[in-house]
Amino acid sequence: MTLQTRSLRPGAVARRTVLTGMATMALTACVGKTPESRRIRIATGSPTATYYAIGSALARLVGRELPGTGADVLATAASAENVQLIFGGAADVGFTQADVLVSGGGSPPGIVALARVYDDLLHLVVRADSPIKTLEDLKGKTVSVGAHGSGTAVTVARLLDVAGMSAPTMVDRQELNLDDSLRALAAYGIDAFFFSGGLPVAGIKQLSTRGRARLIDLSRWAGDLRRTHSEVYVVRNVPVSAYQTLPVATIANPNLLVVSASMADDLAFDLARLLMERRDELAAAHPAAERLDPRSAIATLPVPLHPGAARYYQSVKP
Repeated sequence: MTLQTRSLRPGAVARRTVLTGMATMALTACVGKTPESRRIRIATGSPTATYYAIGSALARLVGRELPGTGADVLATAASAENVQLIFGGAADVGFTQADVLVSGGGSPPGIVALARVYDDLLHLVVRADSPIKTLEDLKGKTVSVGAHGSGTAVTVARLLDVAGMSAPTMVDRQELNLDDSLRALAAYGIDAFFFSGGLPVAGIKQLSTRGRARLIDLSRWAGDLRRTHSEVYVVRNVPVSAYQTLPVATIANPNLLVVSASMADDLAFDLARLLMERRDELAAAHPAAERLDPRSAIATLPVPLHPGAARYYQSVKP
């Protein structure tokens, strides 16, 4: 199994190349393993968030089950950055919220989906003792709206717009990632933070189960977001079991695993197969993966399925 994080190791110096190649051939002959011939780069998100957990588990499956293939996990700002990395050829697979991909009224050319994975829920997190009860109570407060390049930042910008709170003077916006937001909230450096992710988000759960945080209901704004920006927005409940806090409802939108349209059909087929056939292992890394199912995985519109992934789903269709 070959799993690395963020960057590939530099190549050996030229005078060692022949010896390294001979050693690799000898080792392969001894243990009967297929030599690695390709690597895929999986763009995820914060190391304490959902994308990274599931992406890391997928990378381990790739290294174990796809002969001659290794995988690297890229920790990123998440959705928007992941899409840009795929566009630029710096990543091969990426997790993204659907609303990031339909911001212009349609999906961007050259990006296709392997699967709809689960729904991302927008969390508005405040301290347990905070006077903040509604979105409007954020006026005049210091709030993390998500890291630059994240799907959270995209959704929050739209939310504040439909709520009439987009003016810079309304909210003191900080662009922090999840880890920094958690630390800043606990240290009273910010009054609240937003984060979009699958249930449960590990860092938020750790804070809430210690009685130090709670969530704000955002469900009333879903209809405005649908009418103004995209039909992908829906209302989803956050049950008590997720964070041991009072139940709330919030805004959600589908999470997709996307790739370049130029990805080879056989690789897209195999990745879709691993997502479905090894769902239990992915769910062991994060419960959000329990929602993986061939019947819902194909619901990626307006982003088209990769032909190789579509061929897999057709092969398992009842």
